[in-house]
Amino acid sequence: MGVPTAIRPQRDCAGRARSTGSFVVVLGVLAAAFAVTSYVLPRSARGPAGEEPATAPVAPAAVRTVSHTVVYELLGAHGARNVTFAAAGSALTQHAEVATPWSTQFTRVGPAGRTEFYSIAARNPGPGALRCRIVVDGVVVAEKTETGSDRLFSCAV
Repeated sequence: MGVPTAIRPQRDCAGRARSTGSFVVVLGVLAAAFAVTSYVLPRSARGPAGEEPATAPVAPAAVRTVSHTVVYELLGAHGARNVTFAAAGSALTQHAEVATPWSTQFTRVGPAGRTEFYSIAARNPGPGALRCRIVVDGVVVAEKTETGSDRLFSCAV
């Protein structure tokens, strides 16, 4: 009895071409990724480029400031309670009770052309009228009178 001999199959060249084709595709994908990455990365990440022209540092423009003299006044026969006003630097100041006539004066400094806010509020203990006034640089800019007893009111600009 004889042992059958195995016949070796011939190799197909198509298999070799297929592996070479896969290698070319992978190489193409890597080249495309490198090209996109090189294009997308910012210039600073790729290192220094040529010399850029030197520019002088820009100094901030000087801001012209102005100062305003502000006077808050309360006028009435029976004083005022819960007096609250915006003073220098826009800080709120409060007094539980003041005798009238009452006034306070301060200077507010700020950039020229900026709109300033001034405000005073008080409660009229009554009876009678309580008047508030705001005077800026000698000019009355707000004035109001409250005649109701125990009423809170305000002057503001």
